[in-house]
Amino acid sequence: MLHLDPQTTALVLIDLQKGIMGFPLAPRSGVDIVTVGKGLAERFRAAGAAVVLVNVAWSPDGRDVLRQPVDKPSPTPPGGYPPGFSELVDGLHVNGDIRITKRQWGAFHGTELDLQLRRRGITTIVLAGVSTNIGVESTARQAWEHGYAIILAEDGTTCRSADMHAFSITHILPLICRIAKAADIGFGR
Repeated sequence: MLHLDPQTTALVLIDLQKGIMGFPLAPRSGVDIVTVGKGLAERFRAAGAAVVLVNVAWSPDGRDVLRQPVDKPSPTPPGGYPPGFSELVDGLHVNGDIRITKRQWGAFHGTELDLQLRRRGITTIVLAGVSTNIGVESTARQAWEHGYAIILAEDGTTCRSADMHAFSITHILPLICRIAKAADIGFGR
């Protein structure tokens, strides 16, 4: 069991939003990830620890979407993203949670996430959400570069393929964070 200090630890949930939960996900479904995320959020709130809910969104005209030349661009749905795409899943947000909107994979660049964490004295983040190898891993890399201790709730993450999830969990994330099951993350001694 990892015993954390609720005064210096925050839960950061990545992209648990309506438009992403409908995608085919593996090795876990969107429903499974939301259930784990909500459970973690309830435990963190009960302990008095900060809960940060991150979503991804772009302006209605789409001019703030990244468009660098790449070999495999991310597909944009025909006609753009549907209404409600960026809304958090029902029942996730409660008053007092910190809300962050990002416009790229990682949650630190171009947002006030670092400011909100530092002003609250946060030194450790527990990370979960979608996608393991994109939004979650990018946020973990940025948090590591900012000097945060990171714990990844492995059973609270998923992505578009079990292979991509496994590669990130096995080869990348252990280099920058500790990996645990959500049930093994707690407070006190």
